[in-house]
Amino acid sequence: MTEADAIRLFKCLADKSRLQILKSLAIEDMYVERLAERLGLSAPTVSFHLKKLSEAGMVSAYKSQYYMMYSLSRDIFMTSILEIIQEESDEAALQEERDLAYRNKVIDAFFQYGKLTSIPAQRKKERIILEKIAESFEKDRDYSEKEVNEIINRFHEDHCTLRRDMIGEGILDRKDGIYRLK
Repeated sequence: MTEADAIRLFKCLADKSRLQILKSLAIEDMYVERLAERLGLSAPTVSFHLKKLSEAGMVSAYKSQYYMMYSLSRDIFMTSILEIIQEESDEAALQEERDLAYRNKVIDAFFQYGKLTSIPAQRKKERIILEKIAESFEKDRDYSEKEVNEIINRFHEDHCTLRRDMIGEGILDRKDGIYRLK
């Protein structure tokens, strides 16, 4: 389900009359006049709501004798809300671009000539800084504490704090005095 479909679905569900129409159609298929009588609405109002529900894919129509019958499209309601929100956003590329711009802004603010000027107080910003320092480590290589300190010292003299924070953030793994990039 696309984001536009999900928005249309939720907008339809947010209207009490439409929700009552769906509840009635969950019991049995009905025609406009019967729905209008049952819900205490005018036939044109019910028709308007059925058109919206149909556009959202929640109801379908079929001809039966002289009447246009409406039925609930049950398949659409089998999709969980979690599945809908886990669907990739139409704006995923734009969001990723904004994340990268923010990351670069933070790096530019805290690094000068390749050196870390200060350790950010905000955890989110510190995480970005720690990830930048982690780029200096090789994947799948073991490091001694001395080697880790030497690498971190290239960026900032407080290697103890940065090393501890890199472990705390799950960027580095420490076991038996051996450090490894996760």
